[in-house]
Amino acid sequence: MASTQAADLLATWEAGLGQDGFGRALLLHRIARPEFAGDSGALLALPVGAREADLFALRRALFGDRMQVRLDCSACGEDLELELDAGEFMRSLEPGPDRTPAADDGALSISDGPWNVEFRLPAVADLAAAARLPDPRRALLHSCVTAVVRDGEHLPVDSLPAALERRVAEAAEAADPAADVNLTISCPECATATRAELDIASYLWTELDAWARDVLLDVHLLATAYGWSEPQILALSPLRRRYYLELCAP
Repeated sequence: MASTQAADLLATWEAGLGQDGFGRALLLHRIARPEFAGDSGALLALPVGAREADLFALRRALFGDRMQVRLDCSACGEDLELELDAGEFMRSLEPGPDRTPAADDGALSISDGPWNVEFRLPAVADLAAAARLPDPRRALLHSCVTAVVRDGEHLPVDSLPAALERRVAEAAEAADPAADVNLTISCPECATATRAELDIASYLWTELDAWARDVLLDVHLLATAYGWSEPQILALSPLRRRYYLELCAP
């Protein structure tokens, strides 16, 4: 179960202030999966879709189901807004019954004539490593393809035809659809459909940052008014904290 204690969340926020997006995502994932908090390797080995699902679940636990997504129209620049139900949205990303399921270790395979390709679902560590390289897509392919065989002969990954590379990517996406979440919003002004990635780690960090700054302001005001320590103030429920703030307001 995700840790939702105010002190733990503030510690995560503080630790993430000097981190990049990947470091912040890992910190949030530790909060979402406290059983792995001391084992970053286990978190990094999870499929990307599993991490995204965990972060959506954490977002629901912290801030509820309602999500507001804003972006600019790609054609006219109009400010677009979409409201999502986080729970329903994640259920819509569950793999369908017609998919080819991955094995317990994430292994998959496709065959096409003389070709047989074995690969695995991208893990969080694969995605992080690929993002630092000049060609992330090819780096991810090299990380996740475990065998390329044509007419019984083992070949290097670079020998894969482009059509088979696309099939590998499509099969991985079908088996783990939550790994790459995209939204399409139609502009009410120009009717252009704008497609954008929903980066739940970045979205959740932005919300946590705003929450943390609000809580620290509450701590400052209550400590000034009553002389309480930070742990004493954080131990109060949000409702009781709000009542005390109203009482000490000028």
